[in-house]
Amino acid sequence: MKRFLSIVLITLFATTAIQAERALSRDDYVTRFESCEAILREFMEDPRYAIPQAVLREAKAIIITNQFKAGFFFGLKDGYGVILAKRADGTWSNPGMLNAGEASFGLQAGGTAIETVYILTDEATPRILYKGRFNIGVDAKAVAGPKAAEAERITRSMLDTPVLVYAKNKGLFAGVSVRGGWLQANNNAIRSYYNTRYTLPELLQGDWVPSQPETNHLVEFVTQITQ
Repeated sequence: MKRFLSIVLITLFATTAIQAERALSRDDYVTRFESCEAILREFMEDPRYAIPQAVLREAKAIIITNQFKAGFFFGLKDGYGVILAKRADGTWSNPGMLNAGEASFGLQAGGTAIETVYILTDEATPRILYKGRFNIGVDAKAVAGPKAAEAERITRSMLDTPVLVYAKNKGLFAGVSVRGGWLQANNNAIRSYYNTRYTLPELLQGDWVPSQPETNHLVEFVTQITQ
């Protein structure tokens, strides 16, 4: 019975999420871009969470997610994110939209906002998103990234880890393995917002999709902090 209830609840949530996504307007997408930019700026401005320059210089892609965890019968972490990738010429791509989520069963009451920044340090890892769902720590190794105040802990092996995770979690120590959560390209949102037939691979790798004025500040900020 519990298993049946869990399946019903997940199906109901998925259906609702799809319907809500279809109803999003351009202004809604702009709000998502702005919130992800604000998250990244807040991380960089707070010495407790700031990402070191040594890490940012290694970035081949940056993902910012905004999620909400809530539930009484089960914990459900759902949300959205954006990804920017460094192109072959050293410039940063237009931001692409992602869906982000994680379901975990158990008696959990209340809700908490979950803001996360992922630094991807190789070119292969972002391409996982081209094929389908990217399971953090499963499809590619992920560890908690060192903060600016922990610069002395940075090692070459740490910088070579495919995914460095930054979250506002006091128990997340540099180098600790991270597993959980998933990311997936939101190609419907990309087509809608950019008014294009292209999807995430073309958006990140090429220059076929014109930039949009609402995303310029985010691209400029990422360019600034990764120099």
